[in-house]
Amino acid sequence: MEMPPENDQYPPTPSNVGGKIVRLLLPVALLAAGWFGFSQLSVKPEAAREEEQEAKPIKTRVTELEVVDFRTVVTTQGTIRSHEKVPLSSQVAGEIVRIHQNFEDGAFFEKGEILLELDPSDFEAALAAAESEKVRAEVALAQEEARAEQARLNWERLGKQDEPGELVMRLPQLKEARANLAAATAAYGRAQRDLERTKISAPFAGRVRTRDVGLGQTIATATPLGTVFAIDYAEVRLPLSSRDLALLDLPEDASDPAVAVVLTDGLNLENPATWEARIVRTEGVLDPDSLELFAIARISDPFGRESGEPPLRIGQPVVARIEGKILERVLALPRGAVFQLDQIRLIDKDDLTLSSRTITPLWSDEEHILIRDPSIDPRTQALALTRLVYAPEGAKVEIVPNIDDSDDDDLTLDADVAERDDTSS
Repeated sequence: MEMPPENDQYPPTPSNVGGKIVRLLLPVALLAAGWFGFSQLSVKPEAAREEEQEAKPIKTRVTELEVVDFRTVVTTQGTIRSHEKVPLSSQVAGEIVRIHQNFEDGAFFEKGEILLELDPSDFEAALAAAESEKVRAEVALAQEEARAEQARLNWERLGKQDEPGELVMRLPQLKEARANLAAATAAYGRAQRDLERTKISAPFAGRVRTRDVGLGQTIATATPLGTVFAIDYAEVRLPLSSRDLALLDLPEDASDPAVAVVLTDGLNLENPATWEARIVRTEGVLDPDSLELFAIARISDPFGRESGEPPLRIGQPVVARIEGKILERVLALPRGAVFQLDQIRLIDKDDLTLSSRTITPLWSDEEHILIRDPSIDPRTQALALTRLVYAPEGAKVEIVPNIDDSDDDDLTLDADVAERDDTSS
């Protein structure tokens, strides 16, 4: 049987032709379907276009801007301390036989008041012995003076023209007798003072911080008996930064006028009590760690014994408010209107559009931030108070009446809605 030639082709069958057509038409159909879907999805619905054209304005509360002269108040804090605190001690040794009621922890006492007594027996005996020695020295001096006078008379009776010697006139014996009397007098005075020192008195009007000894205890000289402090006035060290110093005129010398300070309780901020103080001096040396200057404020009658005011106790933290200089022609912004890094939002009063501005604070406290900015015109601009999450430059705003701060979240939520509407459109 003969074989067909190698170059001959088999004739195409109908099934082969149909498969080729399907393979060609399938990509074309997919491309056409994709183009049709893209053209349909890229067309915005009519409702969305209308919503974009009618974008909601951002709601915000506003406040008027006003150029004012603002009195600054420097706020600092410190701890009350006594200006005079000393350890009480005895100048003589002995047994404690009496402790007065005003020598107890926290008790008040007056200057010169007896706080504690030692057994005086030995000191009374020493005083009697010293007195006896003093009397003997006085008698011996009187005798020597009589002998010296008699020696002078005897020399004159002899009729001699030259001056007598010191021994003839008994001058050495007279000097010795006078010296013995002086020593005896000094010993008597010392014995008298030692007896007086058995009654330990208060060096000033004050209060007992601690008592360290008890009844019947034998103490030596200079044994610490307790710690007392003065109550005529107290002091507080107030740290002031270089920024604060620029606002204050502090006294540098005793003749400089004092600066008034108002103190409040630093432990209980709800305590309505206040205390008046005066800055009387500064330490003159900056703190090496904080580079702050400490001013010393003085509080008269801190325990209110004369004025009847609430007591201000030693060691109590206080908050001090000091009136500073007046900053002229500044804008006093509410602290709540400043957000992020010293930024504010301004509202144009004419077209009600929003703009942001970065400020440079001159001074601030808990409620205000003071600035000077010639580009801000209070006549044509107002300050936005509401916390806005979405605030594009030039956006339209709707001014709402001032309400409680608790409703700020509702306005923030409205701004969120406006942002979502704008994004979706």
